[in-house]
Amino acid sequence: MTNRPAADEARETPGRDGSETVWDAVVVGGGAAGLSAALSLGRARRSVLVIDAGQPRNAPAEGVHVFLTRDGTPPAELARLGRLDVQKYGGVVRPGTVVSVRRLPGEPLGPAARFAVTLGDGTEVLARRLVFSTGAVDELPDVPGLRAQWGRGIIHCPYCHGWEVRDQRIGVLGTGPRAVFQALLFRQWSDRITLLLHDAPEPTPEEREQLAARGIEVVTGRVVRVLSDSGSGSLTGAELAGGHVVPLAAIAVATRIVVSDAMLVPLGAAVAEHPSGAGTFAVADEFGRAADGVWVAGNLANPMAQVITAAASGVMAGAAVNADLLMEDTAAAVAARRA
Repeated sequence: MTNRPAADEARETPGRDGSETVWDAVVVGGGAAGLSAALSLGRARRSVLVIDAGQPRNAPAEGVHVFLTRDGTPPAELARLGRLDVQKYGGVVRPGTVVSVRRLPGEPLGPAARFAVTLGDGTEVLARRLVFSTGAVDELPDVPGLRAQWGRGIIHCPYCHGWEVRDQRIGVLGTGPRAVFQALLFRQWSDRITLLLHDAPEPTPEEREQLAARGIEVVTGRVVRVLSDSGSGSLTGAELAGGHVVPLAAIAVATRIVVSDAMLVPLGAAVAEHPSGAGTFAVADEFGRAADGVWVAGNLANPMAQVITAAASGVMAGAAVNADLLMEDTAAAVAARRA
C-alpha cells in the first residue's frame, strides 16, 4: 500500500461560497501532543494541518527525559523530528498563532467544515474537527532571580531533572502543604537536601521526624532572592530575609500549572481545577474529547503529564478524531446511497 499523497492542500469541498478548502482536522499546538495527534491522523490518511506558535512549555530545558529512545534530546530537536514524521504522511505544519475559533452554523454531513480557525495574520482555515494541544503555563513564585534560572538551576520534576542534579546540594522551596513530600521525594536523588520553608506551613511533629530520619535540613524564613554566579550563570544559593545565604546547586519549585480557556469555553468545553491541586486543566473524556468536534491533548488535558505522556494522549486523541470522522463519512455515504 502506498502512503496518502503528500498534499499541501486539503480536500476541496463545497463551502459557504461554493468551494473552500476543508481540513479533516486542524491541530492547534505543535508540541509532542499535537504532533502525535497529527501523526495518527496522517497515518489514517486524513488531511491534517498543525498550527504551531513555537512557544513550548519545555523550551528552557536542556533535554527531554524519560522518553524511551529519545532521552536527553533537546526539546527543539524532538519537535523538529516530530514535524518530519508528520510531513511523511502528508500532514502540514504551519507556524502561526491562532487568535480565534468559531463553530460554523448548520449540521454538516460528510466532508463539510464545522469550524473556522483565524490566525494572527488574518488567514482563516476551515476544519471538520479540532485538536487543541496548546499546553500550559507554569506560574512561578515571585522571588527575584528565580525565573532567570527556570529550566536550569530551578527545577520542578525529579523524574525529568533529578538525575542531572544527583548528589548535589538541592533546596526545596516550600510553597504549599506538599513541601515536605517534595523534599522527601528529592532525597532519592541526593543526601544533601534542604527544605526552605518560605511560604509552606510548619511541618507537623510526624513530618519533622520523617525529615530528620532522612537527614533533610529545614530552614525557616522567607527566600528573598535566588543567587547565580555572574560568570557561569549557575545557581549558587538562596538568600533569606535576614541576609543569610544557603549554598545550593539547584532549587526545586512546585509551580501552579494553568491553561487558557479563551478558545475552549466558547466551543462548549470546560476548564476546571485539577483534582491534584496542581492547577487547571481542560475537562475531557478518556479519549480527549472535550466538546462536540473538539479534542484536547497533552498538558492542556493533564497538567502532570511528562512529554512521553503528552505524546501518548495525542495519539489517543488522533485515533478518536479519525473514528468520529469515520462515522460521519459513513452516515453521509448511507444518505447518498439512499438518495
